[in-house]
Amino acid sequence: MIVERHAPQDLFALVPKLVHDFEPVLRELDWLLDDDHIVGRLTADMARRAPRSLTRGRHSTPVEVVLRLLVVKRLYGWSYAETEHFVGDSLVLRQFCRVYLAPVPDDTTLIRWANLIGPATVERLNDRVVELARQLRVTRGRKLRVDSTVVETTIHHPTDSGLLADGVRVLSRVLRRAKRVAGVALALPPAVFRTRTRSVRRLTQQLHRVARRKGEGAAEDLTRAYARLIDLTRKTCTQAAQVTAALRRGSPALGVAGERLVAQFDRFVPLVARALDQTVRRVLQGEAVPAKAKVVSLFEPHTQIVQRHKPGKPVEFGRKLWLDEVDGGIVSRYALLDEPGPDHPHLPASLTGHHTRFGRPPDVLAGDRGTYSPANETLAQHAGVRQVSLPYPGRASPARQRRERTRWFRRTFRFRAGIEGRISVLKRRYGLARCPDHGDDGMRRYVGWGIITHNLAKIAQSQAARAA
Repeated sequence: MIVERHAPQDLFALVPKLVHDFEPVLRELDWLLDDDHIVGRLTADMARRAPRSLTRGRHSTPVEVVLRLLVVKRLYGWSYAETEHFVGDSLVLRQFCRVYLAPVPDDTTLIRWANLIGPATVERLNDRVVELARQLRVTRGRKLRVDSTVVETTIHHPTDSGLLADGVRVLSRVLRRAKRVAGVALALPPAVFRTRTRSVRRLTQQLHRVARRKGEGAAEDLTRAYARLIDLTRKTCTQAAQVTAALRRGSPALGVAGERLVAQFDRFVPLVARALDQTVRRVLQGEAVPAKAKVVSLFEPHTQIVQRHKPGKPVEFGRKLWLDEVDGGIVSRYALLDEPGPDHPHLPASLTGHHTRFGRPPDVLAGDRGTYSPANETLAQHAGVRQVSLPYPGRASPARQRRERTRWFRRTFRFRAGIEGRISVLKRRYGLARCPDHGDDGMRRYVGWGIITHNLAKIAQSQAARAA
C-alpha cells in the first residue's frame, strides 16, 4: 500500500523516554579516559597557553573534553570540522565527550588546544595507556615483535623545478606582504619588491614540455631552461635578502608585523638556497646529490627520502616509524627515526624500553631480516630472551638453516607476521598512512594520538569481550 507520510510524531518529546547507552567499546573507553594521570598530563601542557591560565581568565574548554574529542576524532577518522559537527549532532557522543548541553568547541579552538600538547607528553600518555593495559591483563609483555614503516607527509612529488617554483612563489608572496606592510617605511626602490611568479610559471610549463621531448637538442634545451629558472630564483633570493636586512634595521618601528616578516624570510630563504644548490649540482654540474643532502619540500623540510623497494612504490617521502608490539595487540613503544637507514641499530632501544615498561625481558622476540645482526642476537640472549627469531638475511650456513627450520623458530616467525597486519590497521583505521599536520612536532603528535587511540580501542575491545 502506498502511503504519503508517516503519522506525525515529536521525536524531541520522546528523548527523555529513550534509554541511552554507549556501544561496548565506547562504554569501556569512557572509564578508561577517566584516568586522572592522563588528564593531569594534558592540563600541564594546556596551561602553557598563557602565564596564568590556571588561575586567571574565563573558563576554558575542559581538559577532559579536549582529550575525549581528540580520541573520538582518531577513533572514527574524522577531521576537526567533522568532529565538531558529529559530536554536536549526537546525544551519545555529547555524553561520551562530557560536553553535555554546552556548545561543542569550534574546530579551530580544538586545533589550538591540540597544538599546545607537546610530542613528549603524547609519548608519556602512551606509556600510561600501556600501563593500564598491563594492569588490566590485556597484555603481559611476554612476546615482542618489531618492525618499521613509513608515514608519508602531505607534499607533492618533489622535482627540482617544482621546488624552485615553490620557492619563488612563496618568497614573492612574502615580498608583496612586506611591501604592503612596510614598503614606505623601508624606503627601498620598487624593483626590490618585484615578483617573478608569472615568469617562473611559464618557464616551469616550458620545462615540462621540453622534458618530454626526445632527440639530440632536448637535453641542451632542458639545461638552458633550468639555467634561466635558477637565475630567476637567485634574483628573488637576493631581493628577499635586501628586504630582510631593511626589516631588521627598521624592526623597532614596525613592531610585531616586521618580526613576523623577518621570521618568514628566515624560514624560507635557507630552504630555497638549499634547493638552488642541489639543482645546480645535479643539473648543471652533473653531480649525484646524496639523498640525505636533499630538501624535498619547503613546507615539510623534515621529510625524508625512504627507499622501500616495494613494487609500484620504490621510494616514499615521509618519516620512518619504528614500532614495538607486545601480545594483546598493544603498541608499547614507537619512535620517529631521524635517519631512514637500516633497522638493526634500533633493536637495542626496543629491548631497553620493554624492560622499562614491563620490568622483565620478553620471552619471545621476533623481527624481520632487516633487524638481524650478530650483535642484536647476542644482546637479546644476554638480556634473557629465551626465543630470538631474527632470520639471517643472506645465504645461511647449514647450521643456521637447521636452526631456522626448528619448530619454535618457525612458530615465532609466524608470530612476527602479525605486526604487518597491525601496521595495516594503523594506516587504514587510525590515519598513519599520511600525516596532515605540519612540522616535526606536528607529525610526532599525529602519530602518537593515532597509536594511543588504537591502544585504548584494543583495551576497550578486550574488556567488552570479557564482559560479554
